[in-house]
Amino acid sequence: MSGTDPTHAATTRTRTEGPFVAAIDQGTTSTRCLIFDAAGQVVASDRREHRQILPRPGWIEHDATEIWAKVRAVAAGALARAGLRPDQLTALGIANQRETTVLWDRATGRPVHNALVWQDTRTAGLCTELAGTYGQDRFREATGLPLAPYFSGPKIAWLLEHVPGLRHRAENGEIAFGTIDSWLIWNLTGGTGGGVHVTDVSNAARTLLMDLHTLDWDPAILAEMGIPEALLPRIRPSCEIYGKATGKLAGVPVAAALGDQQAALFGQTCFDLGEAKNTYGPGSFLLLNTGGRPVPSASGLLTTVAHQLGGERPVYALEGSIAITGALVEWLRDRLQIIRRLEEIEPLAASVPDSGGAYVVPAFSGLFAPYWRSDARGVIAGLTAYVTKAHLARAVLEATSWQTREVVDAMQRDSGVRIGALRADGGMTGNGLLMQHQADVLGVPVIRPVVAETTSLGAAYAAGLATGVWDGTDTLRAHWREDTRWSPAMPEEVRAREYRRWKKAVERTLGWMDEDEPAPQAR
Repeated sequence: MSGTDPTHAATTRTRTEGPFVAAIDQGTTSTRCLIFDAAGQVVASDRREHRQILPRPGWIEHDATEIWAKVRAVAAGALARAGLRPDQLTALGIANQRETTVLWDRATGRPVHNALVWQDTRTAGLCTELAGTYGQDRFREATGLPLAPYFSGPKIAWLLEHVPGLRHRAENGEIAFGTIDSWLIWNLTGGTGGGVHVTDVSNAARTLLMDLHTLDWDPAILAEMGIPEALLPRIRPSCEIYGKATGKLAGVPVAAALGDQQAALFGQTCFDLGEAKNTYGPGSFLLLNTGGRPVPSASGLLTTVAHQLGGERPVYALEGSIAITGALVEWLRDRLQIIRRLEEIEPLAASVPDSGGAYVVPAFSGLFAPYWRSDARGVIAGLTAYVTKAHLARAVLEATSWQTREVVDAMQRDSGVRIGALRADGGMTGNGLLMQHQADVLGVPVIRPVVAETTSLGAAYAAGLATGVWDGTDTLRAHWREDTRWSPAMPEEVRAREYRRWKKAVERTLGWMDEDEPAPQAR
């Protein structure tokens, strides 16, 4: 990671002529609003962090009301810095952290509990119970997903079970569920005064409740999890006018929603079969466009919906989801206090030639792709008296590269497509040491585009398509430009040796949590 990490950051650039499209990028640690011009260039932005609530080990929550307040603040901030009025925005698109689960009272608009974040593992026991004798892939044929705490469905079931009186209220239609896109669209379009309760296919595909083939909620899975359909939003295309904003953004069409990783794939203009990107944020997510059909995975990947434009058929993707990458650097700063600011990690790690034989495997919430092991916990392996804080800093960065290598290997096995180059985006691409190591361990070039804010750009592109700012994906593709390319320089024998050692370190994480260990009690 590079650059500063304030709770409130803003960007302003020379303003061009309209039309202008805004994107709300609601992420795991912060919320941003970016305004783009017709050439896909950033005009202005604003960003604010929100709290990470950690009531117990493995439990991670957000205050959805705080997130909504941050959305309003960054939208106002970006408009002020751009010197624009809300009526000068042609459209607003949303990219959001996926799987994070909010349940709220339709009458009051208040959440009934803190949002359960995608990294939260409290539903591990429930997932084991649902798997039963069927196994972790019980619902994979319909949903493309394994049974894992990552996804929204088990989080809904947990809340219904543990919040007193909630199930009865949900069955009576008093409660609404949403991933963050639904929560924001409902509030933007009026909330208790007529807010629209919808989600898009890319977010619905992350709930473990939607059938990939029908693009509708699966009644059999809802019954198995005990989730009333009255809770759920309508599933709509990713690119469509859902309604018009009220309040300070009154009249602006809310015209797109995409899960953040699908938005980044869209912003990287990976519209064709075989094109792939990796986003380096708190977690990292590699998506490969598989075209108009869902491709089953035998290698621990997720089959998901990439996007759906208007009334067109959906586009599908294979995804490798890594829980902890950039968040590991934040852990080094916030918990171990080895660095004071995120940008300090690169010079510290660069002060040594390698990690000194140390490996950090950040299975803080279990392992995601390609393992899907909720019983795993993080380890630091290969420690000797030689290892310094600089070696640990380097091992922290290299953990991102090695986890990505495992996902790329799995993706190439499933798809039969060899990735010849990797398009990269997200905050960690500002770290040149990490990007070079990534190219080295993959053995292919890693390429960063000129506009690195591809998640926000993808949401803006989709909203602009829905409102006629752009006339098609070919126009969007013409905007993409290469900024920096890192080419592999590591000898093959070194790459193979260090990868073997990484695999040994991963093995040490497995089975740490015992099956008979009592689950944490509800608050």
